[in-house]
Amino acid sequence: MLKDNYKKYYFEGNYNCAEAIIRAGNDYYDLGLHDRDMILLGGFGAGIQTGNTCGAVLAGVSILSMKYIEAKAHESTDIKPVTRMLIQRFNGRYGSVLCKDIKPQSFKPEIRCQNTIETACDIIEEVIEEYESKRALN
Repeated sequence: MLKDNYKKYYFEGNYNCAEAIIRAGNDYYDLGLHDRDMILLGGFGAGIQTGNTCGAVLAGVSILSMKYIEAKAHESTDIKPVTRMLIQRFNGRYGSVLCKDIKPQSFKPEIRCQNTIETACDIIEEVIEEYESKRALN
């Protein structure tokens, strides 16, 4: 499971939510990213450092991008529907994709954003599994 991989990055490595999820996703989905590549998501933590879109959501979209885009997003028939699924699931769970709205629901000082990260990992995995099942039927 995806969420089995994030703890070594979030707690042991002290990465933020976005960094921990992309690193866990890189391991779990064999995305082929290098350490330097994953630095791109560093600024996404804490809602792009402003309480805006949750870093866990953005890391999820990044994983989907690596899985479903060959070269350019507008050439992919998969990225839009699978990303919409992800956003809908976050909105369904939290009523928002904004860190400022999600954090009060799940942040605890002793574990920081662990609950949000675990929920994000579950949502990412569910979306990919469901999307892959739908693709297989077509």
